[in-house]
Amino acid sequence: MDTAPAPAIARAGRPAARRPIPGRLEWLVEHRAQILAVFALVAIGAGGILYLGGEHPAAHTVWGVAVGVLAAELAVEVAHTVLVEHSLGVDTIALVAMVGALVLGQELAGAVIGLMFTGGASLEAIASRRARRELTALIQRAPKTAHLRVGEGLDEVPIDQVQPRDVVLVRTGEVVPVDGTLLTPEAVIDTSTLTGEPLPETIREGMPVLSGCANAGGPFDVLADRPAAESSYAALVRLVEQAQTQRAPMVRMADRYAGFFLPLTLFVAGLAWALSGDPVRALAVVVVATPCPLILAAPIALVSGLSRAARSGVIVKGAGAIETLGQARTVLFDKTGTLTVGTPDVREVISAGGWEPAELLRLAASVDQLSAHVLGEALVAAAKEAELELTMPEDVHEEPGQGIEGRVDTYRVAVGSRAFARARGVPEHEIVATASTTTRGSGEAHVVVAIDGHVGGVIVMADELRPDAAKLMDRLRAEGIRHVAMISGDRRSVAERVGRELGVDRVYAEQSADQKLEVVRRIAAEPDLHPVIMVGDGVNDAPALAIADLGIAMGAAGATVSSETADAVITVDRIDRVADAVHTGRRSVSIARQSILVGMGLSIGAMGIAALGYLPPLAGALFQEAVDLAVTLNALRALRG
Repeated sequence: MDTAPAPAIARAGRPAARRPIPGRLEWLVEHRAQILAVFALVAIGAGGILYLGGEHPAAHTVWGVAVGVLAAELAVEVAHTVLVEHSLGVDTIALVAMVGALVLGQELAGAVIGLMFTGGASLEAIASRRARRELTALIQRAPKTAHLRVGEGLDEVPIDQVQPRDVVLVRTGEVVPVDGTLLTPEAVIDTSTLTGEPLPETIREGMPVLSGCANAGGPFDVLADRPAAESSYAALVRLVEQAQTQRAPMVRMADRYAGFFLPLTLFVAGLAWALSGDPVRALAVVVVATPCPLILAAPIALVSGLSRAARSGVIVKGAGAIETLGQARTVLFDKTGTLTVGTPDVREVISAGGWEPAELLRLAASVDQLSAHVLGEALVAAAKEAELELTMPEDVHEEPGQGIEGRVDTYRVAVGSRAFARARGVPEHEIVATASTTTRGSGEAHVVVAIDGHVGGVIVMADELRPDAAKLMDRLRAEGIRHVAMISGDRRSVAERVGRELGVDRVYAEQSADQKLEVVRRIAAEPDLHPVIMVGDGVNDAPALAIADLGIAMGAAGATVSSETADAVITVDRIDRVADAVHTGRRSVSIARQSILVGMGLSIGAMGIAALGYLPPLAGALFQEAVDLAVTLNALRALRG
């Protein structure tokens, strides 16, 4: 939910930070902008009735009191900007206009200026609440308690007390509070809030259950895999909370804008006064110079982009990330689990040196029990399915993305890439001889198993491409992405075969986690390829996601480490959502720029007309109000797909 109240005066598109106040006072603070806007409107209406009734002095008094109240409120905001944030806010122009209106007896124009700013803040608050609807829904749904099975009974505990191996009962309609494994024979879950998919999904016993899903069927039990605070849904909630507080560079332009536009406005106003001898003409220039298009259009359009992305199953950290999506020129993809389904199967075990295939698989799976790599997990699963008895390894060493070695029984076992085996002292001629006996198909990975320094065989594993990856590259290029590349720890021949099938521009093969970082840094340093988006799914992708201009994590499988370091998380298991996110960013930034340019162009044109004496203060204030409304409505177009 929105935790910050709407500001009385729109200030650089962000609400003033305030401490929560309980009860009615909290409601008054939260709706302060709307209350002041109503006050300004009532004052204008009441003064108008008095004026039409011939009570001109009384009418001007009512308008003057309204201007004084609204100017005092605005002065507090301006003082906060100057004294606390040490910047000259764009609100200063409006404050000058309101004070000038009082001094020059243009009380009605001053009241309309006050209505313009309070109304603009109200519009921004309303539009932001609408735009954040999908984001706030995620926070509001976050469970506060969980029902633990304790003996024969249930114990309701705070969500942060749930620990691994706890059994959690999820009742009908409740949100799953933890990541875990289904213990009930069958369950029906609703993932629409996370993924945008409208139809419920039926899962079976032993299948993973992600936190944040809703129970759309009968009650079921979940065995917690990790503490609730470390769940994938908790990571999404933290991402949303960050999204609600961060400002985009485009929004921060408003602060820099005031630094040169306020002196320019005062210069034009002073020049108009000096040439005409009419101070009212100077006031008219200041009135139409208030930069509401920049204040309102950018934040509303970018926040609308956040909402639109969330609706398609992409949770973006903040408006700054939306802006980066709109400007990105390069997209880098990890291969395994990102462009592929991430659940490889053992297709064939090719033994060498007299080893039996079953024993070779048992030794490899034994050492891979301590690996978090997707290939290692697949090896362990295949060995268990074959009912092989695994041994817990000792003296284990792993190079992320390359391989793992350890002592199993009396053997020193190394499992990984050819480069990893070579680095462990395995003779090159043995590696080459074994490789020559196998052929590689698309999406296959060949894992070398070395035993006591000699090749014991090769395990052929197949990881299929995601069906939705086929047209992804064409969609990205249609959105203006100049360079699409794939980074993989696999052998060059395997990675390049997948890259050719997908149509990427370049393949970086046999890359360790450290080498992935260097690739991201190198590409980001090239002006024509910057900004860079990195897309990954696993723990070893987290550093690359963190240093890229924008990191996107495939979070559907609950990869919380990569989700925490990423700027965006795809909650549905579809890679084509990357193209959707880029499209949303492009559209949001385009609409924001369009609103800013058109709105500022109208304001600057009106300044010239006012300086020539053809636009009095009251008409200028009404004109600026119309511009505010137009740019706000235009910015809300970013909500639509």
